[in-house]
Amino acid sequence: MAQALKKLAAPEAPVIPDRLYFKIGDVARICGVETYVLRFWETQFPQLKPNKGGTGQRLYRRREVELALEIKRLVHREGYTIAGAKQVLESGPRPQPSRIAPVPAPAPVATMQQSGVNHAGSGQAGTDQAVTAAIGRARAELREILTMLASPEPVPDTRAPRPRARILRVRPESESLFPF
Repeated sequence: MAQALKKLAAPEAPVIPDRLYFKIGDVARICGVETYVLRFWETQFPQLKPNKGGTGQRLYRRREVELALEIKRLVHREGYTIAGAKQVLESGPRPQPSRIAPVPAPAPVATMQQSGVNHAGSGQAGTDQAVTAAIGRARAELREILTMLASPEPVPDTRAPRPRARILRVRPESESLFPF
């Protein structure tokens, strides 16, 4: 029972045999997906481009097998969409969550003023005022949006009208399909 819970808690990384090339069936078994999934991933991820042998069979290298495992982890375990996984892979290596130090949230300005904290000597007074001003602008914009949504009259469209496409009529006496 304890071994079953251990397997659920920490899934083991699949073992990649020490070979130069892998066929698509081998990669599918290592990754635990069907071959059509690998072919689909090839169309979606430009980094996953296996070589093709003389017979046209896909031959994956070790780094491509590792990339397929990474794609599977992102899509199946972490819940990324294909587009999201593509962005993660294009942005480079991600920092591991355990290595990220939590950033403390700044205390609200009103709380700092009530507690008597003086920022004049620390250089944060200007920063606090800038944050307060930004919050005030955001509140004003949100109030404006709220009044627009609450008004029963539709907001006039300020965009320029799009030009309509001209439709040409073919004259019956003209037997040509292209009357130009």
